[in-house]
Amino acid sequence: MLSPKRTNNHNMTPKKSDLLVEVVEHIDIKKHNVVPLVDALGKMAFSARDLGRAAQIYDQMLGDKDCAIILCLAGSLVSAGLKQVLVDLVQNNMVDAIVSTGAIIVDQDFFEALGYKHYKGDIFMSDDTLRQLHIDRIYDTYIDEEELRICDATTGEIADSLQPRPHSSREFIREMGRYLQKRGKTTNSLVLSAFEKKVPIFCPAFSDCSAGFGLIAHQWKRPEQHLSIDSAKDFLELTKCRIASKQSGLLMIGGGVPKNFAQDTVVAGDYLGFDVGMHKYAVQITVADDRDGALSGSTLKEANSWGKVDLGAEQMVYAEATVALPLLAGYAYHKGSWKNRAARNFTKVLDDPQPMKPQAEGKEEILVGAR
Repeated sequence: MLSPKRTNNHNMTPKKSDLLVEVVEHIDIKKHNVVPLVDALGKMAFSARDLGRAAQIYDQMLGDKDCAIILCLAGSLVSAGLKQVLVDLVQNNMVDAIVSTGAIIVDQDFFEALGYKHYKGDIFMSDDTLRQLHIDRIYDTYIDEEELRICDATTGEIADSLQPRPHSSREFIREMGRYLQKRGKTTNSLVLSAFEKKVPIFCPAFSDCSAGFGLIAHQWKRPEQHLSIDSAKDFLELTKCRIASKQSGLLMIGGGVPKNFAQDTVVAGDYLGFDVGMHKYAVQITVADDRDGALSGSTLKEANSWGKVDLGAEQMVYAEATVALPLLAGYAYHKGSWKNRAARNFTKVLDDPQPMKPQAEGKEEILVGAR
């Protein structure tokens, strides 16, 4: 179906109901066996070969019984139609922990879990008109700002119901999942699926999203007794996941904070006295350039100099996520290596009050090149 007709002509001003019409649909990798296609792409060159190799590496992660897989998410993924892909990865035991931007988890997935939608939009629409109609634009998709305010308020209500102490983002997002489960109206949500499958979700910059508005309202009303988000606890909890695993692999969609946060767990584990080694596998899908020195586009080979990613089973894929992720995830799903994986149940590990002990007490020497 074609995108909505352009309505920003000189003779008419659209109403909100004219624009919020066609819902963004989420692709279902279970319906499309792309294994032959991706294998064929792997025999080509350039980005096609990179994607083919990345898909094979992800399949290797799933087949490695010692490997815990951390999924890193950045960008507008759920709003663009990738929610079902992410849900399928969780429900089929294809990832063990998630590190994400707050927008994906709250403004996009939790927002849809509350019953709201993202809509197909028009990049040529007047953004001033959209602002007046309380419609937010994410490139060629629309979101209703008034519905987003309800999402903001809901996170504030969840904060009001919790003990006034520092929480990791993982603990707070678990309560979001519990809220959806009790509400009983949601059937397809990354937050809910992760809650039910005991897959922890971390948002290192949690206040930089719709939840931030709910949290500041919560703290504004309760200046003496309020909940806060502890980013150091986030880092420690994700590091515990890495310490509890013999090997680890990263599946990174986009870059930014989630990418570095997950990469740094091997350095953190070493810093605490645990010989965890570098991430054995790593795949990144990104459109960022590496020439400006920024993290989002920095190569995984570069990460090796920091002691974060091992060489040999890493692959950069310079492609847009809505095209590349369904192919990569669909390949791994239909190959079926996930069917023999044991669930890591990291939520149980993190809820265990017993402290982990380093292999060698008093370890002073830090891994060469690790930072």
